[in-house]
Amino acid sequence: MPGGEPAAARRQGDQTQADHLLLAVAGGDRPAFETFYDLVAPSVYGLVLSIVRIPARAQEIAQEVFLEAWANAARFDPERGSAKAWILTISRRRAVDHVRATQTTAEREALVAAREPRDYDTVVSAVETRLEHQQVRRCLHGLTQLQRQAVVLSFYEGYTQQEVSKLLSVPLGTIKSRLRDGLIRLRDCLGM
Repeated sequence: MPGGEPAAARRQGDQTQADHLLLAVAGGDRPAFETFYDLVAPSVYGLVLSIVRIPARAQEIAQEVFLEAWANAARFDPERGSAKAWILTISRRRAVDHVRATQTTAEREALVAAREPRDYDTVVSAVETRLEHQQVRRCLHGLTQLQRQAVVLSFYEGYTQQEVSKLLSVPLGTIKSRLRDGLIRLRDCLGM
């Protein structure tokens, strides 16, 4: 294809230019670094974004990559590969490290959340309820048999005063007074 050769030649020229620029950066050449940045920044950002998927975080990682490239440009060896491949390797490693660290943090937080004890308020509430039930039972045992029967049938089993009167074969007035007396004694016993 006639259109393919100029593009391939341009890529080869960009690659050679990037190699020369990175070698100059190794010598501390700031303008070479700016040109190198302009040449490879879109590829670095694109690769990082494809891995981390968060544009703002991809920009931060790309900046870290270029800081590392500036600090370690002397490690670049054109015999081992192109400057673009070198910086894209750094980019991929940084992006993957970020994803792994994020996953590890999320897994650690989930593990800690799973191990956390039950909510303090829930535990306290359950203990208080259990203690209250025990105290009510103890106070009920302090009532006379007729008072206890009237209270249990009325409040725990849902019978009306008339039904309690019939069940116990006791006049309605007596049931009312035994309920009243029983409730007063329960209130005193429970400290209400």
